[in-house]
Amino acid sequence: MSHPDYRLTLRPLETPRGVSSVVGPHGVGASPGDKKSKNKSLRGKKKSIFETYMSKEDVSEGLKRGTLIQGILRINPKKFHEAFIPSPDGDRDIFIDGVVARNRALNGDLVVVKLFPEEQWKVIKPDSNDKETEGAYESYLPEELCGSLLPQQSLKGYNDSPDVIIEAQFDDSDSEDGHGNTQNILVDGVKKLSVCLHEKGKEDAGAPVTKDENTSMAQDTRTLPEKSLQRSAKVVYILEKKHSRAATGFLKLLADKNSELFRKYALFSPSDHRVPRIYVPLKDCPQDFVTRPKDYANTLFICRIVDWKEDSNFALGQLAKSLGQAGEIEPETEGILTEYGVDFSDFSSEVLECLPQGLPWTIPPEEFNKRRDLRKDCIFTIDPSTARDLDDALSCKPLTDGNFEVGVHIADVSYFVPEGSDLDKVAAERATSVYLVQKVIPMLPRLLCEELCSLNPMTDKLTFSVIWTLTPKGKILDEWFGRTIIRSCTKLSYEHAQSMIESPTKKIPEKELPPISPEHTSEEVHRAVLNLHGIAKELRKQRFVDGALRLDQLKLAFTLDHETGLPQGCHIYEYRDSNKLVEEFMLLANMAVAHKIHRAFPERALLRRHPPPQTKMLNDLVEFCDQMGLSMDFSSAGALNKSLTETFGDDKYSLARKEVLTNMCSRPMQMALYFCSGMLQDQAQFRHYALNVPLYTHFTSPIRRFADVLVHRLLAATLGYREVPNVEPDALQKQADHCNDRRMASKRVQELSTSLFFSVLVKESGPLESEAMVLGVLNQAFDVLVLRYGVQKRVYCNALPLRSHHFQRVGKKPELTLLWEPEAMEQEPVRQVRTQGHHHLQPGGGSAAGGGRGPQVQRHPEAAGHRGPPGPAGRGGV
Repeated sequence: MSHPDYRLTLRPLETPRGVSSVVGPHGVGASPGDKKSKNKSLRGKKKSIFETYMSKEDVSEGLKRGTLIQGILRINPKKFHEAFIPSPDGDRDIFIDGVVARNRALNGDLVVVKLFPEEQWKVIKPDSNDKETEGAYESYLPEELCGSLLPQQSLKGYNDSPDVIIEAQFDDSDSEDGHGNTQNILVDGVKKLSVCLHEKGKEDAGAPVTKDENTSMAQDTRTLPEKSLQRSAKVVYILEKKHSRAATGFLKLLADKNSELFRKYALFSPSDHRVPRIYVPLKDCPQDFVTRPKDYANTLFICRIVDWKEDSNFALGQLAKSLGQAGEIEPETEGILTEYGVDFSDFSSEVLECLPQGLPWTIPPEEFNKRRDLRKDCIFTIDPSTARDLDDALSCKPLTDGNFEVGVHIADVSYFVPEGSDLDKVAAERATSVYLVQKVIPMLPRLLCEELCSLNPMTDKLTFSVIWTLTPKGKILDEWFGRTIIRSCTKLSYEHAQSMIESPTKKIPEKELPPISPEHTSEEVHRAVLNLHGIAKELRKQRFVDGALRLDQLKLAFTLDHETGLPQGCHIYEYRDSNKLVEEFMLLANMAVAHKIHRAFPERALLRRHPPPQTKMLNDLVEFCDQMGLSMDFSSAGALNKSLTETFGDDKYSLARKEVLTNMCSRPMQMALYFCSGMLQDQAQFRHYALNVPLYTHFTSPIRRFADVLVHRLLAATLGYREVPNVEPDALQKQADHCNDRRMASKRVQELSTSLFFSVLVKESGPLESEAMVLGVLNQAFDVLVLRYGVQKRVYCNALPLRSHHFQRVGKKPELTLLWEPEAMEQEPVRQVRTQGHHHLQPGGGSAAGGGRGPQVQRHPEAAGHRGPPGPAGRGGV
């Protein structure tokens, strides 16, 4: 793990390919005040580095005719000269080679590309270990697929069911995307997640950025089998600059002290190598920067790109602010939020004026005439113990015929957010609350999040409810939707509910429970929890019988020091029956609402779809499992789920292999997406792959997701509470796209926050030791999953005390043999063979903390030449 100045230590020294190392803002070696550029004749002929963008008209025409292709640009964080866009047909990604071909587009931008002629496509040699043809995959596990729960932090309301780490409040753990995954947690300093994950099979990513020997561009491609070519292209237009154009990094003086330029500009070097270096005017820099540049060597700054001209390798920018010291939590956090465009400013006075002014607020009398009054019912919330934004409550009333009346009651946020108001606009713009390890950046002002909308106990609250009559097996006999008023009788934590589930017959002592309102008893609440648990188990069993998929991945939770806010320790968050109970009823409510609004408004329902995995990556995984002798069935979500649950034993190594495979299965998975039903012609595309259902939406978390607020408005119109929202399908689709973009950004931010805290923990309390299992073998390195922390790391051979290492393929299986230096002079060197899913490595040692003397490795002679099932191996630095 890296060191507080990881940003510096990780900076590659070489210049990215396609970029001259001596450059000024206006071109290679020439710059605004440069002597050369005063020469008129030279200036007139100055060579452009980048192509001029095509005109809008030509782009529209090309997209229509199919001569141009659009897609979201992904730049490989480990080899930033490589970029990719997804292929529209779900096949292998389209490759964009070098900075010039990328034409000033940044990671995440929506770009238009033009394919090169076939003789310029990338050649992939069949025997190479270059699985990198799919590039920088960040794995997009929708929360419905994961364990949906976010590690419950020791501060604040982390009510979240992670899309990847911390998304989807715990309370409505709609484990929609099949996974609970914290993956990608920690790679390459704090800024780049997810790399090892998807780039398994890379070359040594630490090597200088040069063309890979095994992926050379062939001169004559006609003789090659089609499979070994990857379509290559160049960017000709940026349709939408989705990247924030902000970056965190460090300031440096320019190298040439004598140039005119030196007196006007400093060089800003971004921590994220996917962003170009930027010239910033010295007048933006601290006053003594020029005279004392070393004082600022570890100061983190934020810079915004304002221009990037065709004849310049570097962008021009403005320094936005100085954040503080690199490696410290608050400056780093602010940098992460700014880079991903998260608005963490205070709400404006115009927005706050939209809130009820006369406090304490009480429910207006006329609302009682419009709503079903459920205040006498036994209704309660189940959330993480630290949660403050309580979106959902549950109730379960036994009926005389042996069935149950079960209610899901959701905060009626749309009542407080008038359409078109300033509050509505800012909530739509933020689109989601962002859960960091140490705090929440809320979508709505705290008065709403934590007081008026939050379903706090023993106060009257406005809600939107779905109430069913269910059999004990979870079969729906009747369903009712409507606006209601509730009075929660208690605020249970997941731990409270879990202890009720675990002691079905024994009364839980009052002192171990939170206060319960006098109208209800702890026995009544206990009975309701047990009944809900019984039904939830049946619902869950049936969902998996019906073919749902879940990819449970390890999630890290931290305990923080109350005074300093620094991490004291971390543990894997345990996802238990109480979490599953809440999740099942949230899924049920979301599905019910999806059907209801789609029936009423087939053209303008806001739904959530989850496309099937990417074909090419799935095929690679199938091939890999065959090589490894694992009988996995990838034919459907349900088949994959069955393979994962049945293939493995429950001994330690089997569980570790299952963890690794689950991790690999998440790579081909796509993101779940909000969409407007009228904009997709083919209803088969509405499906949710992981849940294996035809229609799904988000209704249960309106305090922290704007999509749910839009769904509440549609449901209110369906029930005749209000007029139909006056929005055309294409406008609703734009809102859906924006919600998707912000959700994606919030996931990245959450991962980076976890990664930051983990790096600080390792630096402060490391080295940490854990067993790890090999995830992937490359020719100069291997990737491991650190089992205790659910973290992935790449271990480079050149960082280990090896006498030599040798890479080969045995059949199609990659194999790396390590010959370790003996610990004592008289010992023989130890030979160790690594293949995927084999050999444990115990990370620990000095490099874990970043400042040590490199990995300390213990060798076990019995591991030499070992090829059987995973066994103990050496310890290397994480």
